[in-house]
Amino acid sequence: MVSITTEYISVGGNRHPAAADWDVQLGVLAFGADNNVALWDPRDASQRGVYALLVGHTDKVSAVRFYTCPATGTKLLLTGSIDQTIRIWRADAVDPAKFAHAHTLTGHTGSVNTIAVADGVAIIASGAADGTVKIWKIDTQETVIKADVFQDFTMKPRFFPLALSLKPLSTESKDKPVVLAVAGTMNNVQIYVSEDTIAGASFRLSATLSGHEAWVRSLSFTEDKQSKSGDLLLASASQDKYIRLWRLQRGEATKSALADDADPMLGGLETTLSNKAHQFEAAGSKYSVTFEALLFGNEDWIYTACWNPSTERQQLLSASADNTLTIWEQDPVSGVWLSAERMGEISVQKGSTTATGSTGGFWIGLWSPNGRQVVSLGRTGSWRAWRYDADCDMWLQALGITGHVRSVNGVQWEPTGGYLLSTSADQTTRLHAEWSREGLKSWHEFSRPQIHGYDLNCIDTLGPARFVSGADEKLLRVFNEPKPIAQLLEKLAGFKPGTDEELPDTAQIPVLGLSNQAVGDEIPMEVDEESAAGARQVQANQAMISNLWHPPLEDQLARYTLWPEHEKLYGHGYEISTVAVNHDRTLVATACKASSIDHAVIRLYDTSDWREIRPSLKAHSLTITSLCFSSDDQYLLSVGRDRQWAVFLRSGQDPSSFSLLTSNPKGHSRMILDAAWAPQAANPVFATAGRDKSVKLWEKVEDSFACKTTISLENSVTAVSILPSVLDASFFLATGEESGKLSIYQVTVDGLEARHVATVDRSVSPSRAITQLSWRPSHQTDVRDTQSRFKLAVASEDSSVRVYAISDMLS
Repeated sequence: MVSITTEYISVGGNRHPAAADWDVQLGVLAFGADNNVALWDPRDASQRGVYALLVGHTDKVSAVRFYTCPATGTKLLLTGSIDQTIRIWRADAVDPAKFAHAHTLTGHTGSVNTIAVADGVAIIASGAADGTVKIWKIDTQETVIKADVFQDFTMKPRFFPLALSLKPLSTESKDKPVVLAVAGTMNNVQIYVSEDTIAGASFRLSATLSGHEAWVRSLSFTEDKQSKSGDLLLASASQDKYIRLWRLQRGEATKSALADDADPMLGGLETTLSNKAHQFEAAGSKYSVTFEALLFGNEDWIYTACWNPSTERQQLLSASADNTLTIWEQDPVSGVWLSAERMGEISVQKGSTTATGSTGGFWIGLWSPNGRQVVSLGRTGSWRAWRYDADCDMWLQALGITGHVRSVNGVQWEPTGGYLLSTSADQTTRLHAEWSREGLKSWHEFSRPQIHGYDLNCIDTLGPARFVSGADEKLLRVFNEPKPIAQLLEKLAGFKPGTDEELPDTAQIPVLGLSNQAVGDEIPMEVDEESAAGARQVQANQAMISNLWHPPLEDQLARYTLWPEHEKLYGHGYEISTVAVNHDRTLVATACKASSIDHAVIRLYDTSDWREIRPSLKAHSLTITSLCFSSDDQYLLSVGRDRQWAVFLRSGQDPSSFSLLTSNPKGHSRMILDAAWAPQAANPVFATAGRDKSVKLWEKVEDSFACKTTISLENSVTAVSILPSVLDASFFLATGEESGKLSIYQVTVDGLEARHVATVDRSVSPSRAITQLSWRPSHQTDVRDTQSRFKLAVASEDSSVRVYAISDMLS
C-alpha cells in the first residue's frame, strides 16, 4: 500500500486583522491562508510549522475564531470568508488538534469580516460587508451541528462592521445579560445589549461611544482585574493611530470619573476627551459606560488590539502598520497606561521600502494561551514570534513561519536535492531546506534570494549555487548564491555543494533599483566615514547570517539573504512563460507569452558567456507553456497553447545548436499545459498534459513520436512530473489537476502500460490548480533504498508549497 505523508507546508497568512486566532486550551493557532485555513502550534518543540490546511472555502478566509460550546464542551473552529459563508469545523474527539468540516452557515450577502464569540455564551456574532450583523445560535449534538439565525440587524447609520466583541455583562446574574460591541467603517463604537440570550431576548442598541476620528479596526473586552465589582474594559483600536479604553460598570457612573468641562488641563480637547457617561439597563440592573484612557504612541493605523488571556497580568497587545507590536500596561501607582514593551522595527528603518527589508506593517497580533509568547503577521505573510524570558526580563524573538501570499508558479530542486526553490506571483523567490539537529528534522525557509517588482512565473537551477528565474518583465535574471547562505546551509542542513568556485558576498537592492547588487567585502580607503560604516555593517550582517544556529528569522530573511545578480538575459518581447536548463548546465531555453508566430519562439542562451544562440527555434504559433530537455540532453521538448508539441534534436557537430526533429500540431484536442521526459531507456519517451483532461505518453518511432498510452483524468491536467529513475522496469508519473487533485501512476518501460497507484487524499492536497510538480533528485545507488521514501514538491495557486514523502510505491 502506497503511503503518502505531508512533510512540509509553507504558506503565508492573509492580511486581514480578524483572520487568525490562538486557542487557549489546545494551543493551536489557526489562520487564513488564501482560501484555506492553516493550523500551526507555535509552542511545538519540533518546529514543524503548519501541520494541516483545512480546505473548503472558495475565496480568501477573512475571519477565524475558536469556540467552545457551553452545553457540551465541544471545541469548534469558525471561519468566515469573502465567499460570504461561515464554516464550522469540529475538533476530532481523539486528536483535538485535527478538525473536520461539520456545517456551513449561509445568509450573508457580502464578505464576512469578523466573528465574535465569548466563553459561556451559547451564541456567536458575525459581521459582513453587506452592512449587517447576524447573531447565530449554535446547537451541537453527537453527530450533527445545527445553527440558526437568532437575530439579524442592519447597521444604522449604514456602515460595514469590521470588528465585533462579545462578553457576558455579569457573572453573578442568573439572567446572563450579554453585551456586544460593534465598530467598523465609521468613527463610533456601538454597544448592543441582550437581556437574556438563552430565553431568546434580542439585542438592542444601548449606547454609542464617540471619540475616534477614523475607522475602528479592532475591539476586545476583558474583565478588569483591578476592579472588585466585576467591571469590564473594552479596547477599541482605530486608524486614527489611537487606542481608547472604555469602562463598563454596574450602577451609575461615579461623579469623580466624569471630567470637569472647565478643567484647564484639557485646553480645547473637550470634544475628543469628553467623558460622558452612557447609561442603560439590562436584566433589571443599571450599567454605565465611561471613557477610561487614551493610549497613544503609534505612528500609523492600528489593526488589532487584544487582551492577555493570562489571569496574572492585565496587558493589552496592539499591532500597527508602523511595524510595531506594543504591550500596554497600567502603572500600579498612578494608574496611567504606558507602553511596557515594543517589538518589531526601530524607527530609523520605518521609512525604508520593501526592497530594503521593510515589513510593511503588522496586521495581526496574538497572545499565547499562557501570555508568555506573542506572534504577529506582517505584510509578507510571515509570522514572527517573541517569547518572554523571565531570567533577563526581556521579550526575545523566536523562530516563526513563512510562506508565499499569492499563487506559487514554480518549484525546482537543486540538482542533488539539497534544497528547494519556489517562485511566486507575490514577487519573491524563496529557498527551503531541512534543518537537522539533535534527532529532530523540520523544513524552513533559509533564504529569500529574490525580492522583485514583477510577478515571477518560472525558475530553474543552474547547479548547486546558481539559478535563473523569469518574470512579467520580458527578461530573465541569473543569481549566484552568497557565501553566508552556503555556510548556513552546510551547518544547519548538511548541504555542501560540490563546487570549488569562490562564492560572492550577500546582495542588497538599491532603493530605486530592481537588481540585487553584490556587496564588496573590502572597505575602500578613500571614502567618507558613512560609506565605511555602511560597509562594516554589511560585513557584520554577513557574519551574523553565517553564524546563526537556527534558520533565519523573518526580518533577517527580508534584509540579509538576497542573492547577488549575475546576469540578465534579454531578447523576449513579452512576459516570460517558461524556462529550462539542460542537465550539463550549458544551455538555458526560454519562451514568452505570445499571440503570434513572431513571439512564440524558443530562445537559447549559452551559460559560458550568456550570449543568445541564433537563430531562435520556431514551431509554435501561441504561448509555449513548458520546455524540458531529455536526460541525455539530446532532445528539447516544447508544448504550447496551440495544442501542439515539438521535439528539437541537438546537433552532433555543434552541441549548442538544435533543429526541429518532429512536431505534432494536434497533440491534444485542447491546449497542452505541461510536459516531462521519462528516464532514459532504450527508446526516448515523454509525457504531455492537456486541458482535455488527459496525459499522453509518446514513444520514439523512427524519426517521430507516436502516442502509446492515454491516461484520462477528471479535470484539466496542469502539471506533470516523472521520477528520474527506473525502478523494477517501470517509471513513476505524478499528475496535478486544476482542482488540486494529485495522482501517481506506475508506467512500464516496455509497452508503456500505466497503472494508477495512489491519489493524495483531498483533505491534504491543494485546493486550487497545481502549477508545477518536481520529484526530488535521488543519488543513492541502491534502488531498494531509494524506493522507501521519495519526495515530491508541489506548487499551487492556493499560495502553498508542499513536500510529500511517498513510500512503498512498488508494493
